[in-house]
Amino acid sequence: MTVTLTAVGPAARPAWTRALASDPTALVSQTPAWLDCVCVVGRYADATRAYRTSDGRELVLPLARVRRLPDAAGVESSMPFGWSTGGLVSSGGRVLREDVAAVVADLEAQRRLRVAVRPSPSAYPVWEDAVPSGVVRTMHTSQALDLSGGFDQVWSRRFSSNVRRACRRAERLGLTVECDDAGRLIGAFDELYRRSIARWAGQQHEPERLAQWRGQRRDPRRKFSVVAERVGRGCRVWLARRSGEPAAAIIVLTHGEHSTYWRGAMDRELISGTGANELLHRLAIEDACASGRRWYHMGETAPGSSLARFKRGFGAVEQPHAGYRFERLPLTAMDAQLRRQVKRVLRFRDY
Repeated sequence: MTVTLTAVGPAARPAWTRALASDPTALVSQTPAWLDCVCVVGRYADATRAYRTSDGRELVLPLARVRRLPDAAGVESSMPFGWSTGGLVSSGGRVLREDVAAVVADLEAQRRLRVAVRPSPSAYPVWEDAVPSGVVRTMHTSQALDLSGGFDQVWSRRFSSNVRRACRRAERLGLTVECDDAGRLIGAFDELYRRSIARWAGQQHEPERLAQWRGQRRDPRRKFSVVAERVGRGCRVWLARRSGEPAAAIIVLTHGEHSTYWRGAMDRELISGTGANELLHRLAIEDACASGRRWYHMGETAPGSSLARFKRGFGAVEQPHAGYRFERLPLTAMDAQLRRQVKRVLRFRDY
C-alpha cells in the first residue's frame, strides 16, 4: 500500500470535502468550517495535507500552521490547543495502520520545529499501533455517550437515577430553557463563562487576573461568535434561566453522526440545587437523538474528578487516547517543566 501527497493548504479542500462526505467518524473539529474558525480567530494559516492511497482512498489531515514562521521554525497542529481534536479524515472512514505510518513519515520529513496531531478517541488504536515509540505522547481521557436505541433507552437505561431526579427537579422549579443556533445567545454564554473562570481560579488557587488573561487567550468572546457564524446551525447554545436571570449554558456542536458538548458555563449561586446543568444536557441529548445522531461527546475530563462522575451519570464512557508531537527539540518536556515550576510558585491545584 502506497500513500501519495496530492495537495497542501487550500488546494486540499476538494479532496477534504469528498473524504468528509463519506466518513462517518468525522467530528465537527475535522471540517473545513472549523479550520476556518481557527484561522480567523488565531494566528494560523491552513496547512492541511491531502493524500491518495494506492487503492483509491483519499486521506486528509487538517492542519493549522502558525503564521510568519520560517519552515525550520514551523509549528503545525491538528488541532491547536483549545480547538478540540483533529486527525485524519478518510474516504469511507477507513484508516489503516499503513496509512498512518505513511502520513507520520511525511510529517517527520518536513522537519518542522513541531507538528502536533491529536486524533479523535475512536482513531486511537490505529494511531498508537503505527506511531513509533520514541514520538512524544500526551495522554488524554474523553467521555462519550452512545445514543443507539433512541432517547427513551438513553433516559431509562443509561442516565443514572440521580440525573433523572435532577432533571425532574429542574422542571418542577420552573427553570426556563432557550435554544439558539443563530448566535443570539453568545453574549449571555460569554458572560457566564467569565464568571466560571473566576470560580475555577478560586478552586485552583490561581490569581483571578491571571486566570482571566489565560481565558481570554484561549477562549475570547470572538471565538464563540466566529464559531456560531461559521458553523451555523451546527452550533447550538442552550441557556437555562432562573427567575429570568441567565444561570447556566452549554454550547453543543453537530456534524454527521456526532453531537459534541464543546463549552459550558454557569453561575453557581443561581443554579445551586436546581439541576440546571443536568436539564441542559438532557435536552441537548434528546435533541441529538431526534436529529439522528449516534454519539454525544462530552469532552476531555480528568479521570476520577467530580466532572468525570457528572458525565458518567449520563452514561458517558471514558475513552483514553493520545496526542502525538513530532519535535526537533524537546519543546514538550521544557514546557511541562516550566508549568510545574509556575504551579509550585502559585500553589496551584488541578481541579
